Amino acid sequence: MVRVDKKQAFQMIKEASLYELGREADNIRKKLHPDGIVTFVVDRNINYTNICINRCKFCAFWRPKEASDAYVITYDELAQKIEDTLSKGGTQILLQGGVHPDLGLDFYVSMLKFIKENFKIHVHGFSPPEISFLAKKEGLTVREILTKLKEAGLDSIPGGGAEILSDRVRENQSPNKIKTAEWLSVMREAHLLGMKTSATMMFGSIDTDEDIIEHLEAVRSLQDETGGFTAFIPWSFQPWNTELKRENPELMPQGAAKYLRVLALSRVYLDNFPNIQVSWVTQGIKVAQVGLRFGANDFGSTMLEENVVRAAGVNYRVTMEELISAIKSAGFIPAQRDTYYNILRML
Repeated sequence: MVRVDKKQAFQMIKEASLYELGREADNIRKKLHPDGIVTFVVDRNINYTNICINRCKFCAFWRPKEASDAYVITYDELAQKIEDTLSKGGTQILLQGGVHPDLGLDFYVSMLKFIKENFKIHVHGFSPPEISFLAKKEGLTVREILTKLKEAGLDSIPGGGAEILSDRVRENQSPNKIKTAEWLSVMREAHLLGMKTSATMMFGSIDTDEDIIEHLEAVRSLQDETGGFTAFIPWSFQPWNTELKRENPELMPQGAAKYLRVLALSRVYLDNFPNIQVSWVTQGIKVAQVGLRFGANDFGSTMLEENVVRAAGVNYRVTMEELISAIKSAGFIPAQRDTYYNILRML
């Protein structure tokens, strides 16, 4: 298949009928995943702290150190959350926090060692902004930080902190956060160390269609170089309770049509990504079902716990049984997977 370029992608997102774009994405999904299997992972999102110096305008979760509800997780709390995850058949924890100014490398290494010494679970943890901050704080290179985290028990890295990889947007909505080149550089170093990562995109804030395509081009180019991304997950900005909404009262959540358009374009454009994931946590389970016909082959996570999107006023929840039923009723075969998309059991 001839690779879609940026000009063609812009035409698609602007002018293609939703039906035609969805059909093209669905055809690509069928070629890549002809067995009709839709996967998901059983995991929990654990936010080890909500204290963050980045203070992104789109985030309703962060707190300053002096806030009454600011916290850093205790090992007892961490252990309880992991034990509960394992009791429900979980295989992974997504471990992320804010960029806490006082937490150094020792904190992260100790936390990882505590997890690995006490539990058999995959740690899908941190994000390029957290890793970049640690490197600067400790006076080490990103590669040195990643090596130490990997040795302590970090298994893979989620695509957090990407939002939109357009510095024009980043300078407005997250001026304290790392820029596009640095986000990509952290992921490149992780891939070169043999660590797999995912890539995400938060769209629908103050970004344009051009910004969305720039983001897709950035991750596609890095994937050409390293092959280290396992999946791409686009999700829509949730404005409630955010500074960005207060500054731009007209901002509203993206509807299903725009979400499905971006999802389908992602499948068409990212020809070197093996997996595309729906986002039921921002769109709800019904739209996520439709997304399986717009190029997605993965239903994401059961998400036994999720705090960041919930802080923005969106609280979709599904049980594993509901997730399995949704996949089946959409005409697919559900399967539980691990972080690397190996199938653990058919359901």
